[in-house]
Amino acid sequence: MRDALKNQRIRVKICGLTSVEDALLAVYYGADSIGLVFYEPSPRSVTLKDAENIAKKMPAFVTKTALFVNPTAAYVQSVLAQVSIDLLQFHGDESPEFCAQFKRPYIKAVRMREGIDLVALAKQYDASSGLLLDAYKAGIPGGTGERFDWNRVPKAFSKPVILAGGLTPDNIQQAIQKTQPWAVDVSGGVELSKGVKSAQKIEQFMQRVMSKVE
Repeated sequence: MRDALKNQRIRVKICGLTSVEDALLAVYYGADSIGLVFYEPSPRSVTLKDAENIAKKMPAFVTKTALFVNPTAAYVQSVLAQVSIDLLQFHGDESPEFCAQFKRPYIKAVRMREGIDLVALAKQYDASSGLLLDAYKAGIPGGTGERFDWNRVPKAFSKPVILAGGLTPDNIQQAIQKTQPWAVDVSGGVELSKGVKSAQKIEQFMQRVMSKVE
């Protein structure tokens, strides 16, 4: 699949948005998806009310993604009941059965620890819309700001690959060239501080994603 997608436009999700202003900024510069974090320990977490307000302001054709880490089913349902969500992202140890029960498209995050079997995980999470590959750091489910070895991304893979972990305007073209992902996911790499985005960094990131990588 990745060879066939080599010349396709790379999709972009900007995650960890905490305000309407930052979400509109991301969309203005061309983000395909915004990420709302429903995980209280994260400095980028949002309340249901704030998430509802952000989602209501999003224009057509922008995917609103809700990120969870080992939630209860009741909590996911409460978010879906109040916030207009298009895609679920599970960043913990959720089973395929858990992820699929909400009847929404979902992606499964994989923390790239040593010995991880991506081929087996792709089969296990066959119902997913893709696997998000993120850096591994013990005790931290995501948002580490660290990158993993991009050489570990398979050359041929059965699921769309969403590349995350330590992406910045400075390294994004190298990352795309090396891994040829379906999409990229950035949070800390376009921030002024945790949960507060930088217009300049978002613009630079989007421009470099959209530029042809030789």
